[in-house]
Amino acid sequence: MKNERLAINVSGMRYETQLRTLAQFPNSLLGDPRRRSRYFDPLRNELFLDRNRACFDAILYFYQSGGRLRRPANIPLDIFMDELMFYELGEEIMNRFKEDEGFPKEEERPLPANEIQKRMWMLFEHPESSSGARIIAIISVMVIVVSILIFCLETLPDFRNEKEAREAAGRDGINMSPPHSVFHDPFFLVETMCICWFSFELFMRLISCPSKTHFFKDVMNIIDFSAILPYFVTLGTELAKDNDASPATSLAIIRVIRLVRVFRIFKLSRHSKGLQILGQTLRASMRELGLLIFFLFIGVILFSSAIYFAEADHANTAFISIPHAFWWAVVTMTTVGYGDMYPETVWGKLVGSMCAIAGVLTISLPVPVIVSNFSYFYHRETECVDQTEYSHVQTGICNPLNGTLLGGLCTGQSPEFRGANMYLREPLVTQV
Repeated sequence: MKNERLAINVSGMRYETQLRTLAQFPNSLLGDPRRRSRYFDPLRNELFLDRNRACFDAILYFYQSGGRLRRPANIPLDIFMDELMFYELGEEIMNRFKEDEGFPKEEERPLPANEIQKRMWMLFEHPESSSGARIIAIISVMVIVVSILIFCLETLPDFRNEKEAREAAGRDGINMSPPHSVFHDPFFLVETMCICWFSFELFMRLISCPSKTHFFKDVMNIIDFSAILPYFVTLGTELAKDNDASPATSLAIIRVIRLVRVFRIFKLSRHSKGLQILGQTLRASMRELGLLIFFLFIGVILFSSAIYFAEADHANTAFISIPHAFWWAVVTMTTVGYGDMYPETVWGKLVGSMCAIAGVLTISLPVPVIVSNFSYFYHRETECVDQTEYSHVQTGICNPLNGTLLGGLCTGQSPEFRGANMYLREPLVTQV
C-alpha cells in the first residue's frame, strides 16, 4: 500500500490519491477499506461518489494535509455539513470545524443528582425536553401576555378615572364608605394570580437547580425576580400604611414601582429566540452603539450652539439658549422632525440643513456593523437549530438494492442529503 493509488470519481470529476494518504484517518469513510468498498466500481477500477465536487476538493485536502478542514467560500454551510456527515470524518473533526465556523460551543448543561430534582429542572428549565415541559412553557407565555395586557388596560381613561375618583373620595371623606383599597381592584386580583404563577415557577426552578450560585447569576433569573418584586412592594405598602393617614405618598410610590412591571416583557426572551438574538446583537455591538452616541453628542453640541447664534437676532425665536436647542438638534439629527422648534432665518435654515445631513451620515456609519452582527447571530442560531436534524442520522452499511442500513452510513434514502445532489452533472473530466 506504500505507493498504491486509488481513483475516485466524484460526479464525473476523477481524482487520484495514494492509499496511505487516506489511511491516516482509518475511521472515516474513505480511510476504511470496508466502508468505501460499497462504492467501488470493479469495471472502471475506481470509487464512484455521486456527491458535490466542489466540497470534495476540501475533503481530499483534509486527507492530504493531515487534518486541515476548510470550507470553500462558494459552498453553503448546510451543504458542506451534509458532505461532512457523508464522509464520516468523526465527531472531533466536526466539532473543530463548527468552532472554526463560529458555532457556539455546546456547553454542558449540569443536571441535579437527585432524580426528582432532575425531572423538575428539565420540566421548568428546558421546554424542549418533553411535552409536559412545552405545556408549562406555553402556560408561562400566556400568563406573561395576560400580565402585560392588564398593565396596559388599567391605564385606559375609563378605568383610571374611576379609580382616581374613588381614591379622592376616600381621602376627602365625602362618602362614608371605607377608603379605597388596592385589594378591591379587579386588575390587582388578576395581577395576584399572575404573580402566584411567576412565584411558583421561580420557586420550583430554585429548589431544583443544580447550582444555587449559577442560578442567582443568571440574567434570566434576575429578570424573573424583577418581574415579581413590584407586586410585593405594592402589597407591603398597602399593608403598612395607616388608615387615618393620607395615602398620597404611598400611591406615588406604588405608581413608580408599578412602572417597573413593564420590564416583565423581557421574560418572553426565555421562550423567544428572536429576543435572545437581539440581546446577543446589542451585547456584541456595545462599542458601535457607544460610537453612535458619542457622534450624536458631538453633533448636538455643535449644531445647538450654531442654531442659537444663527437665530439670536430673531425676535420670537424658540432657541432662547443653547440647552433649549439640544432637543431640536437631537430631533433633527435623528430625522424625526417634530416641528415644535424650527429656524426662521436664512442662516438658521442653513444650519438646520447641515444638521439633518450630518445626522444621516453620522447614524449611517455604525449601523451596518450592528446589522452585520445581527445577521451573524441570526444565521448562527438558525444553523444551530438546523444541525439538530443531523443527530438522528445513523451509521451503517447501506444495501444498494433497497437502501436499508447494514453497517455504514446510508444516504440513498435520507432527505438530509438531497440538497447536495441537486447539482447538474457535467461531462466526464479526468484529473490526475
